[in-house]
Amino acid sequence: MSAYGHEMEREYSAQSLSTRGSSEMGSHYTTEAGIYMSASAATVFISGLVTVGISVVSLLIALTVMLNSCQSRNSGVLEMYRNTHDYDYCRNFALHAELNSLGADLFPEICKDINIQYIKEGQYKRDLNITVGIAEGFFSSLRPQNDGRDVVLMDADDLLGSETLVVNDMRIKKDNLHGSIRDANYLKHIFAMKLCLKLQSSRWPLILFSRRPEKLRNTTVEHLMSMRCHGWSSLIMRIDDEMLMDFQEFLSRRRTMLQREGFHITSVISSQMDALSGRYSGDRVFKLPNPFFQYNMEDHSEIHPIQTSKLLPNEV
Repeated sequence: MSAYGHEMEREYSAQSLSTRGSSEMGSHYTTEAGIYMSASAATVFISGLVTVGISVVSLLIALTVMLNSCQSRNSGVLEMYRNTHDYDYCRNFALHAELNSLGADLFPEICKDINIQYIKEGQYKRDLNITVGIAEGFFSSLRPQNDGRDVVLMDADDLLGSETLVVNDMRIKKDNLHGSIRDANYLKHIFAMKLCLKLQSSRWPLILFSRRPEKLRNTTVEHLMSMRCHGWSSLIMRIDDEMLMDFQEFLSRRRTMLQREGFHITSVISSQMDALSGRYSGDRVFKLPNPFFQYNMEDHSEIHPIQTSKLLPNEV
């Protein structure tokens, strides 16, 4: 082959190698750019996807919890508002009923449940404690005269804690309402006794009064003495002809008689409005709170000893 032929062959071979090399290099570049990924890069990429997924799920869970919490909070606020509204309504209705001597049958049905809550959840006990504390503060600021003419009139029926209750002349059945009122009666008895003992220790002359008939005097006195309620000067009770008299009028007449006899009535203490109104009710009256549904429901014709475990006033 001539020298020219060898030269042409070399050029052709060089062009072929160059073309094939370029083609192979282009294919390698495409592979790296399109589908090739190292193991470490793949690990980082997958970890990132997992992290993002977990974050999204956590966010969804948090939003769900927040939504449920908001719904529960709103529900709780509404329930609290409804309970507060019912409580305030029943408490004011009870006060209105006492002032106007309304019958228990006029009470709204919702007040029965509110009454049970008022006693069972301890609010009635707190109200009693506050009232007795106010009364004790008043008497601590005064000193009775040594002549025994400064007297305090106190409702013996509160001290006795009668458990006999009537509604529309029908005995209350032994249900939750009856049980709660029985508990309330006992609490009122305890706090009334606490105040009575405080007055006795401060040497205030006490005159007790009761709605019970005179024929039960001996039983009533024995009951009072059995509870360490002694030291009072007299016990006002009604004879048969006075049993039909309005008790407010009856007690007003008795207080008038005391005034005419030279006594000074410093205070009258009772849980019943009929004992706190009328003539000569004293310098200060103290009304022990009643549960809703209890005011003016007690039948004082008989004495029923308290069956609850006996607590002393200082143990309340």
